[in-house]
Amino acid sequence: MIPYGRQEITQADIDAVVGVLQSDFLTQGPMVPRFEQAIAVACGAKHAVAVNSATSALHIACLALGLGTGDRLWTTPVTFVASANCGLYCGAQVDFVDIDPRTYNLCPQALERKLVEAEKAGTLPKIVVPVHLCGQPCDMEAIHRLSQRFGFKIVEDASHAIGGTYQGELIGNGRYSDITVFSFHPVKIITTAEGGMALTNDAKLAEKMGLLRSHGITRDPALMTHEADGPWYYQQVALGFNYRMTDLQAALGVSQMTRLHEYVARRHQLAKRYNELLAPLPITIPWQHPDSYSGLHLYVIRLQLDKISRSHGEVFESLRQQGISVNLHYIPVHTQPYYQKMGFKAGDYPEAEKYYTEAISLPMYPTMTETQQDQVIAALRGALS
Repeated sequence: MIPYGRQEITQADIDAVVGVLQSDFLTQGPMVPRFEQAIAVACGAKHAVAVNSATSALHIACLALGLGTGDRLWTTPVTFVASANCGLYCGAQVDFVDIDPRTYNLCPQALERKLVEAEKAGTLPKIVVPVHLCGQPCDMEAIHRLSQRFGFKIVEDASHAIGGTYQGELIGNGRYSDITVFSFHPVKIITTAEGGMALTNDAKLAEKMGLLRSHGITRDPALMTHEADGPWYYQQVALGFNYRMTDLQAALGVSQMTRLHEYVARRHQLAKRYNELLAPLPITIPWQHPDSYSGLHLYVIRLQLDKISRSHGEVFESLRQQGISVNLHYIPVHTQPYYQKMGFKAGDYPEAEKYYTEAISLPMYPTMTETQQDQVIAALRGALS
């Protein structure tokens, strides 16, 4: 079976983790700040806060920006549920903005239309979460311009996008957002097994997120309400969570970061080859905006169903039966039963729903060989015939 995504673990990665296992620190030691610094420098951000998942990073990002009961968070329906759930965790209401049919990202024009109506109704969002689907950045300049006009904060869900650029600048540098979130799940571009990171250029936001990831506890005298009782002393100054990343995970991340750009470049090689070899088939290959350099976490095709005799499900099953572990990213969040109980229904976001009926994620990962890629292409040809 050829998987849709796969991590690479080298001997250097193993040695880095073993080094931590043989050290005095397994959880909160020197490797976590070292990994944070590596990510911050690589992305051009001032502060980075490592946590145990991108979901946790989204949660503390929203809390640090003050999201709470009575507030609203908007995101795209074509994402993993965490991009929306983070708003619910804070007691806020969640809503969605339909996608751009070319990039599959949150559509700035749809966002503007919805904001105009929300302003009239007094229901503007406090936070908007654009998601860089497949690694391609959203039109962040346009979204940021709208944030200046309508007064919302921006959390970039860049879980797919580390190593990419937007308008020639690194994703994560914070030019057009308040906080950027990365994921290091095994199928992502680099991995810490599980893990995430929140980046910001705002020292106060970084301080808040640092507190929230570790029970709201501090040993910093500057953050305490009174002088410490002694060298053992700490204070809980907020209600936080156990969202910490371990030194074991961070060591793996530091090692993986040395190959970040190599991994992204290899993904681009594979995508270029897919583009060339799949061009004659009745599918739509991924369109890349000229302002962006995608992290290419995923390679998503859309079936031209009016040109083939098989259904979306039949093509998907045929590929699986031929040993190609394709996937579908993602089921629109508003169609999930939990969200339908809130009143969302089919037909609310037509572009997202149309995307769902046509999309298939083909296998792509840095260690994929051209022989394996040829197997995927041959299987797809057979599935479409």
